[in-house]
Amino acid sequence: MRKLQITKEEALKVIEILKNTYPNAKSGLKFTNPFELLIATILSAQCTDKRVNIITDRLFKKYKTPEDFLKLTPEELQEEIRECGLYRNKSKSILETCKILKEKYDSKVPETLEELMTLPGVGRKTANVVLSNAFSKQAIAVDTHVFRVSNRIGLADSKDVFTTEKQLMELIPENLWSLSHHLLIHHGRNLCTARKPKCDECPVNHLCLYFKGRKN
Repeated sequence: MRKLQITKEEALKVIEILKNTYPNAKSGLKFTNPFELLIATILSAQCTDKRVNIITDRLFKKYKTPEDFLKLTPEELQEEIRECGLYRNKSKSILETCKILKEKYDSKVPETLEELMTLPGVGRKTANVVLSNAFSKQAIAVDTHVFRVSNRIGLADSKDVFTTEKQLMELIPENLWSLSHHLLIHHGRNLCTARKPKCDECPVNHLCLYFKGRKN
């Protein structure tokens, strides 16, 4: 029977190597406060960070608070964010979220996973991104890169993102959760790509179950 996951010791080696490979790994989204990050992360669904940053650079100069956004009609906000795709749904989610923030949270972004996930347009991944990057709380947001890379290497062995997140949290020490999230994203974008992973160039291929299986 083939090995499904690497050991905790091996996982630490993977994180250490990736930390040296990507010393500047951090969020690709630009923001100055938790509210901006929340909006940017909602916009980032099926959209690149680069595109979102272009939109938010313009958007946040005009609209800085939930109250500012609530002055817009859904159609007006759609025009502001049209380039990011799914803009109709995102416009609706953003305005509904801003309404809740204003009425329930004194226009502040809540700091718990449970509260964040009650906001329209905010799933578990988005909530973890906000907790990690805006509030410096340890969290692992499992996006497509984290899901692919962690299951390839053997940090996880799951077909769904929630179980992958739980397995990563069990395998990786809590003080490294947020860093690991950024490292795995960078690795997924640079080397462990979806269609043609550059395994021969990968600094962790000697630990990677996918690479070892490919060689056998």
